[in-house]
Amino acid sequence: MIQVGVNGYGTIGKRVADAVAGQPDMELAGVAKTSPNYEAEAAVRKGYPLYAAIPERAELFHDAGIDIAGEVEDMVMRADVVIDTTPSGIGEQNRELYEQYDTPAIFQGGEGADVGDASFNARANYDLATDDDVEYVRVVSCNTTGLSRLLAPLDEEYGVEKARVTLVRRGGDPGQTSRGPINDILPDPVHIPSHHGPDVNTILPDVDIDTLGVKVPATLMHLHSVNVTLEAEPDVEAVHDLLDAESRLFLVPEETGIDGTGKLKEFAMDTGRPRGDLWENCIWEDSISVDGADLYLFQSIHQESDVIPENIDAVRALLDREDRATSMATTDETLGVGLESLFGGARQRVVPREAGD
Repeated sequence: MIQVGVNGYGTIGKRVADAVAGQPDMELAGVAKTSPNYEAEAAVRKGYPLYAAIPERAELFHDAGIDIAGEVEDMVMRADVVIDTTPSGIGEQNRELYEQYDTPAIFQGGEGADVGDASFNARANYDLATDDDVEYVRVVSCNTTGLSRLLAPLDEEYGVEKARVTLVRRGGDPGQTSRGPINDILPDPVHIPSHHGPDVNTILPDVDIDTLGVKVPATLMHLHSVNVTLEAEPDVEAVHDLLDAESRLFLVPEETGIDGTGKLKEFAMDTGRPRGDLWENCIWEDSISVDGADLYLFQSIHQESDVIPENIDAVRALLDREDRATSMATTDETLGVGLESLFGGARQRVVPREAGD
């Protein structure tokens, strides 16, 4: 069993920990927290070994009545690999700790691309992380993950001449009370391209892509307006079938009446998704249109959860335990990735896999 430590137990960390705990070939070595808050209590309730991320603050856990398994160094020594889900900038500082104990590590998209030996997306460049010289990888951000999942099959099937994407970005996660805007719409950033295009090129270096970012007062999800000029001129049905075959792309049928991110989240909760998570890109089926070589569509990305399957696949890739197809299939099956609507006939998966199945 692969021993996986999770350093950071916030929005991403708690989801990664749950995902690790559900894998047939992994065991959660523990999670590290900086303070004994409600998330630390959640970890204890789930029986996860809890470590103090900052040794000097270990006493705070004892004072709060929470027993800890040790300090973060103890977890790093125990783990075969660490998934670092700490806030942006902290992961870079933590790399020295992982190097000290010769423990491979996976970082998140909030870090700079140079924090690891490679950037990672399971669908687009899984094999790069299996190289013997790669010990540290960065799972790219939620938006870059979503764009890479979409562009990889399009580039493989038709070739991408140019991608143009406007990202309408949420102001903050539901629990980020310090984030904004409150009543504003901001070019974010005001210069072009936004960082997302160059970040996609750390995954798909040959794809020509421009991105623009806008931040809005919402917390649910991001929305992408996508225009891709292809090197071929497929019809709508061919593109639809290509995207529909991808397990981490969910084509939202018009019949569902889902006309925005609010209903997408409601749909996720109604289908039994933990925390209402949507691990898949959500592409409005009726938005897919083709004019010559130009493809247009709208997709939405759940910023709290779409990178979770990628972190699990990154573990297997980094340790060279499975090939891409096997790892993605295992991750999808254990998490229940592959959400589909009942509309349109029998589907591969309608409800999430139940624990213990």
